[in-house]
Amino acid sequence: MKVAVVQFDPKIGQVQANIETARKLCNSIIPKSVELICLPEMCFTGYVFSGSTHIAPYLEDPVTGPTSLFCSQLAQRVGCYVAAGYAERLATHESIKTVVNLKEDNDGEKALVMSVEKEVHQVGANSAVVFDPHGQRLADYRKTNLFRTDMTWAKPGTGFKTLRLPPPLNTVTLGICMDLNVQPPASWTIDGPYEIAEHCVKTDTDILILLNAWIFSGDEDADADAGDYPRDWGTLNYWASRLRPLWSKGGLDDGKETKVIFCNRCGEENGKIFAGTSAMFSMRRGSDQPVLMHALGRRNEEVGIWDIR
Repeated sequence: MKVAVVQFDPKIGQVQANIETARKLCNSIIPKSVELICLPEMCFTGYVFSGSTHIAPYLEDPVTGPTSLFCSQLAQRVGCYVAAGYAERLATHESIKTVVNLKEDNDGEKALVMSVEKEVHQVGANSAVVFDPHGQRLADYRKTNLFRTDMTWAKPGTGFKTLRLPPPLNTVTLGICMDLNVQPPASWTIDGPYEIAEHCVKTDTDILILLNAWIFSGDEDADADAGDYPRDWGTLNYWASRLRPLWSKGGLDDGKETKVIFCNRCGEENGKIFAGTSAMFSMRRGSDQPVLMHALGRRNEEVGIWDIR
């Protein structure tokens, strides 16, 4: 069984150009050669919007929007499942004004302490869609644990999404980027909480997919030793550490294996540098060691086609 992970550098607000970039990359995927294709969080709009007014022109209808049309066509052409992130337009009755707590003076996905109250207009949702091999819409998901950029315009989801698919995919859980992190107001210690990992244990997940726009860890020293194909090892280590219940000893040490796919974007946008480094891990409960099976470079626009067995 193989999966394709599409890593690229979408330009903010340039939807059609981003679609063409993704299309050119995906043209390398031969029909019937993979069971699953993943594209990153908000893959065709870009990510770093300043608020509801900025993002409003790019919000998509969940059925007829450009991400759904692209994914449906791709799923039919290749004959596989396709998962992608997009910015969903809320129905009028869902769109509300509310007050959220933000911390605006620190970078990085791990900045979770929020202290600034701000009124925002929730006009959309940071969402994901899954299409089946016939090009039919199978499932939707809204990001549950919002990053502060999302909080300026997005309504949070209500919980992680788990799908029961036919073999060889089987039980698949879907999350988006910040869903990996601890949910405020909780604080993370080695004992937890590990929300999405604990959900995967509870649902006996075979494959966890995380569609990301994850920010570079800033580990420039690793870059210096990596030649022309640097990876963000700080981010890889952090991703694995946040999924500790899937591989550590002392929990359900039953040897259950979960494959974890991180599909991240690369590039730079409005002063934010993204980590790239899309990756796949094998995590076996009780092994005490996650295994990195594949990882792309930090800066590369490419498709990783990986054997998931």
